Amino acid sequence: MKNTLIKITIFIELLFMISYNSFGQDASKIKKIDIKVSLQCEICKERILNNLSFEKGVRSIEVNIEEKLVVVTYNSEKTTPEKIRKAISKIGYDADDVPADPVAYSKLPKCCQKGGHD
Repeated sequence: MKNTLIKITIFIELLFMISYNSFGQDASKIKKIDIKVSLQCEICKERILNNLSFEKGVRSIEVNIEEKLVVVTYNSEKTTPEKIRKAISKIGYDADDVPADPVAYSKLPKCCQKGGHD
């Protein structure tokens, strides 16, 4: 009985160490990027949140309308900053130095186009 208890304890400790190491490695793959975006209003914010949340590897998204900033937390094994910028471009917005896709931009509501609230 005592041997069995020792084996179970060792097994549980090994499982804990393996799972702890797995989570530790996973955390190093999580990155955060700030992207300047040409958003204008609350509608823009919702469009970006709704569309970008479906991108592979994106963990969380924060949108600041006043600063025209999108902060994306992502898994670096599943996506890259370039892919995230391109995804924002395909929604119709400039993303840092990546210009908005012209077709997507033309489909934005007028209030979401550059100067829409000036």
